[in-house]
Amino acid sequence: MPSTGGASGHKRSKHYLDTKGIKVGSGELVNTGKILTRQGNKWKAGKNVGDSGTLFALCEGKVYFTKRRRNRNRIQTYINITPVKIPKVKTEASSAAKE
Repeated sequence: MPSTGGASGHKRSKHYLDTKGIKVGSGELVNTGKILTRQGNKWKAGKNVGDSGTLFALCEGKVYFTKRRRNRNRIQTYINITPVKIPKVKTEASSAAKE
């Protein structure tokens, strides 16, 4: 039966599904403020991770994941960061500007 009025065909979600989800992997080095996930309820904030709907790094370091059993045997994944100093990389352009 054909549709009667309104938009027909393939509808794109207005919630931008392609931008949601996890943005980093385990073992990846991140800087302070780096976005780790967007609008996901699959992951919770662990150590050194802030949460305001989007999980983000509170310090520089290495990302790792942990799983804990919650109520009714539900397993929840937490994103954590081990603090690590990330060395600054010198570029030729910045060293040439100093001279």
